[in-house]
Amino acid sequence: MQIPLIQLQCGANSYDWGKQGRSSLAARFAAATAADFTIQDDTPYAELWMGTHPSNPSKDVLTGRTLLDLVQDNQALLSTPIVARYGAKLPFLFKVLSINKALSIQAHPNKKLAEELHARDPKNYPDDNHKPEMAIALTNFEGLCGFRPLGEIVAFLEALEPLRELVGEEKVREFVETIKSTEGDESEEAVKKNKAALRAIFSSLMSSPEEKMKQAADKLVVLATETSFSGLGLPDSQEHPPSLFANLVLKLHTQFGPDYGLFVLFFLNYVTLSPGEAIFLRADDIHAYLSGDIVECMANSDNVVRAGLTPKFKDVDTLVNMLTYDYAPIEQQKMQPTEYAYATLNRAGYSFGSEIMLYDPPIEEFSVVRTVLRGPGAKATFDPLEGPSIVICVKGEGYISVGPKRMELKEGQVFFVGATAECVLQTGEGIDGEEEFVTFKAFCEVEDVEVNRDA
Repeated sequence: MQIPLIQLQCGANSYDWGKQGRSSLAARFAAATAADFTIQDDTPYAELWMGTHPSNPSKDVLTGRTLLDLVQDNQALLSTPIVARYGAKLPFLFKVLSINKALSIQAHPNKKLAEELHARDPKNYPDDNHKPEMAIALTNFEGLCGFRPLGEIVAFLEALEPLRELVGEEKVREFVETIKSTEGDESEEAVKKNKAALRAIFSSLMSSPEEKMKQAADKLVVLATETSFSGLGLPDSQEHPPSLFANLVLKLHTQFGPDYGLFVLFFLNYVTLSPGEAIFLRADDIHAYLSGDIVECMANSDNVVRAGLTPKFKDVDTLVNMLTYDYAPIEQQKMQPTEYAYATLNRAGYSFGSEIMLYDPPIEEFSVVRTVLRGPGAKATFDPLEGPSIVICVKGEGYISVGPKRMELKEGQVFFVGATAECVLQTGEGIDGEEEFVTFKAFCEVEDVEVNRDA
């Protein structure tokens, strides 16, 4: 019987927003998985894909067969419950993103909308699945995620004349009156009223004529250059001074020229993540990534509805109509990892400071475990799962074992672990006590199986 540990060759996608050459983690990791992958210094490398999605499927290093072929031929690698619920493919898509410039104003459709979009336009919506996703920072990261608290949007509208002109003074007045009339009221009726007002003003922004947007963008850039947005009445905190948003405007204008995204940023939460911090985005949540390197896990889909900060296909009407218009501080979208219960950590000797942390979003398709092993002989033993896993090393080197099969696991290398297999990660005996061996493990177990295991 084949031991369910398969080393993978994973492809990198080259998009304009990716980091150049070897500055891209996605490129360096792709080169680590494939001996014939040559990094070009002048090429932007944006994404490393790990999974069975047909747009860029991973392959068995030894045989060259796609992972999709392998799990379809041997469905026990996935487990019967996984195949019954999701079919003979991975329920998730695992990625590393290296972001040099803004990665589009976008949202991902829910399941019902994904089916409709795929049936209507399979070229731009290549599958019929939804795409909730989670991002975990590998380096310092910045992005725009979800609609910010409505009082903050009011402050930007009142302070920035080019924004008011683009949206329309009457629309602004109606929005401000509504939001101020419901201030402090958290009733269902007030929230519904606020969401309707937010949808109306956001729709007005996104449907404004392009020539009007360009004129407003020119004025906004001048205002950002001359004032850094100071003295305009904006809230001024140490974390988010007005100059931060002025600099964002100038940065995005340098990247894309006049664009609706220059104005959308005033509606969305600005977020920064340090390595190990994470955010979760449900289907229909608006967002845009701006810079940094992340591990990203999502439902097995490549559906993106874009509306700005991109040269790619834009579908503004669909985006405006699909959004939930939920609004909240960014803290509500950040994820707090917890200690992973189904692994044993050898804490002896130099392994002090090692940790196994679980990022568990409120969906069934995926969870992610981050393992940091420090010092010689540090070891993490993962209980068998009734579902598949993919493991990538993002720092250092060590070993991965399933049964008697033990293989080196170096930075950038990727392995598939089949269902019902105990998996062991371990550092070498000869490493320095301060060295770290850092891995991420994406996995799926259907809920009823997890409940049975806990019983």
